Amino acid sequence: MKAKILILVTVIGLLVSLVSCRTDLIKAAFEDNQGLDAQTIAAGLKEALQQGTQQGVDALGRADGYLGNGQVRIPLPEELRKVEKFLRKIGADRYADDFIISLNRAAEAAAPHAKAIFVDVIRNMTIRDAVDILKGPDDAATRYFRRNSETRLATSFRPIVANFTSKVGVTSHYKKFAKQAERLGLAGSKDLDLDDYVTSKALDGLYLMIAAEERRIRQDPVARTTELLRRVFQ
Repeated sequence: MKAKILILVTVIGLLVSLVSCRTDLIKAAFEDNQGLDAQTIAAGLKEALQQGTQQGVDALGRADGYLGNGQVRIPLPEELRKVEKFLRKIGADRYADDFIISLNRAAEAAAPHAKAIFVDVIRNMTIRDAVDILKGPDDAATRYFRRNSETRLATSFRPIVANFTSKVGVTSHYKKFAKQAERLGLAGSKDLDLDDYVTSKALDGLYLMIAAEERRIRQDPVARTTELLRRVFQ
């Protein structure tokens, strides 16, 4: 009986120590920010995340948002790069260009639908999340978003991409390329899910843009456009 009581006391002591340690870590993190309270820091982070995601979505969810940005432009699938190179070599650039444009237009059509999901992710952020992001690397918020939104975004983006690609004939462009590649002996016939490909590339580009905006807010005082952002990220 005494042994059981001793074990119970030990377990309770460990739990109390863990809770106390976590509380001390959070308190220390807040004290590092000029004595700002938890609510202020969390509000500042949420405002920064709203700004970053809004900028990223707005930049991509418009004409040439993907196509006109070399960092996020969606290229032809790897399976078709050889035939693209060959077509450009013989002056048939139009076929490659039309295909690339259609892929990027599909991504641009899907991007605006990320806003609602990002708003929900921000709303559900905890104080612990806020501390981890504030004290983390320059892309800590972007990593947080990717962990908590990527699956939902992919589910949301794919039907939009599929609808767009069917309208503008992306599949027919792909079939032409595939036939040309096979005819030239540059690639074997192989099915490729273009909707999955565009969705994946579109998400990569979106998170890249958010990461860039996050770094800008952390490093550039000019990017802190409100008093709250200036207080939290000073």
